[in-house]
Amino acid sequence: MDVATILAQKGDKVYTVASSANLLMAAHKMRFANVGALVVSDDDVQIDGILSEREVVRALTDDGAEALRESVPKYMTPSVRTCKVDDTVTHLMSEMTRYRTRHMPVVDDDGKLCGLVSIGDVVKIRLDELQLETSVLRDVYGTRHDE
Repeated sequence: MDVATILAQKGDKVYTVASSANLLMAAHKMRFANVGALVVSDDDVQIDGILSEREVVRALTDDGAEALRESVPKYMTPSVRTCKVDDTVTHLMSEMTRYRTRHMPVVDDDGKLCGLVSIGDVVKIRLDELQLETSVLRDVYGTRHDE
């Protein structure tokens, strides 16, 4: 299984926020889109950073309500790990675990944004894969056992 499989199931819609937006605008966008992270991009193609719920909470605990008026780049993670559509789910899982990231933008060969995968997406696809493997093994074992 690869990242393309995940995107085929969940879709390739990516919610972005412009670097000129303030934290309150970004938080509203996350809330109404029901997502845990936004890719920071001024053109919806190039990745300038990522802003997750975690950064919003840190901003509020560090700077209080004043943080909501600050621009997104002050709190975003500027260096973003990315993956490609042909990366395997196993590789993606390993990278997300190693770098402790919960959201990973998907880029094409030119480095342009084409999707976003969350750790929840990875867990779901892996569970589906394990369920299928278990089913196949039960069928094979059941057939051999009955013979």
